[in-house]
Amino acid sequence: MTTFARLLLQWYEKEGRRLPWRRHHDPYAIWVSEIMLQQTRVATVIPYFERWLERFPTVFALAAASEQEVLAAWEGLGYYQRARHLHQAARLLVADYGGNLPRDAATLRRLPGIGRYTAGALAAILGSQDEIAIDGNVRRVLSRVFDIAAPLGTPAAENELIARARENLPAGRAADYNQALMDLGALICTPRAPRCEICPLESSCRARAAGLQEQRPVTRPKAALPHYLVTAAVIRRDPTYLLAQRPPQGLLGGLWEFPGGKVQPGETLAEALRREIEEELGTRIEVGQAIGVYRHAYSHFRITLHAFHCRLTGPEPQPLQVAALRWVTVEEMKAYPMGKVDRRIAESLARETLSA
Repeated sequence: MTTFARLLLQWYEKEGRRLPWRRHHDPYAIWVSEIMLQQTRVATVIPYFERWLERFPTVFALAAASEQEVLAAWEGLGYYQRARHLHQAARLLVADYGGNLPRDAATLRRLPGIGRYTAGALAAILGSQDEIAIDGNVRRVLSRVFDIAAPLGTPAAENELIARARENLPAGRAADYNQALMDLGALICTPRAPRCEICPLESSCRARAAGLQEQRPVTRPKAALPHYLVTAAVIRRDPTYLLAQRPPQGLLGGLWEFPGGKVQPGETLAEALRREIEEELGTRIEVGQAIGVYRHAYSHFRITLHAFHCRLTGPEPQPLQVAALRWVTVEEMKAYPMGKVDRRIAESLARETLSA
């Protein structure tokens, strides 16, 4: 065992995070946690993980659920393709593997939603295989300890990170080793103001010795996120409102929303909304009072959404460019999984209903 691994594991045994999924011996629960933790903070995941296991306690329960039930349980966690992949993989496991999760990385990678990182993490935990799992925290720790100057995302950086992780991997301790690196990055070797003075690897950290810990890892400049102006129509047919289901593939696939879309150059908000409703639903509306302005950032773009009360003036809406349409009451909206912005609009309508 290298000195790097020994010092890291000694620290982990005393200071590692006590997380709910680490108390589980059920492969299904561990798999769920790994999928939820993709691109999501631990503190956000914990309550979702606990509620998920109450709702879907086994892979068989998840496989038997409808996609809408799965999306509803995932609502608010973001990156909804993860939920759909989890659901698809559960059905595949039940159909082809007797409900058992594979233990080796190669087989795991054949399942929907499992890439190199997740396959490595699961193979180390479930199969005791000597596999590495490199996430953002691990990249930051290794970049600093070994003073890697190549920018993250380049082949040179990734190859060196993999080499450093592998050369220090202690045989038979991969699960602890991977989790220790993640915890060190989360608790000590943080993106800003790393706590070098209490780091177990300070004496061997090359970036610290050179005074470069704040400049590692090296990152390439991020392009500015594009911004879109968006409209949404809250169409009422007392006591119900019209919801549209997004197509199954793509952003927020399968979720429900108040119909609308992007404003094109030269259009007013009302013009854009009338055009979108005619294109998507084949009908006409009268745009009325504004409900609110909602801002949200997705991974690759930002939106400012303007929502309006609207009145149907044309024929019965048809799902021309959406998956389905439903007229639902404010109370029934709770059962329809939505993205964050549309949920905020639904909550605004609920408050209006209560105060009326």
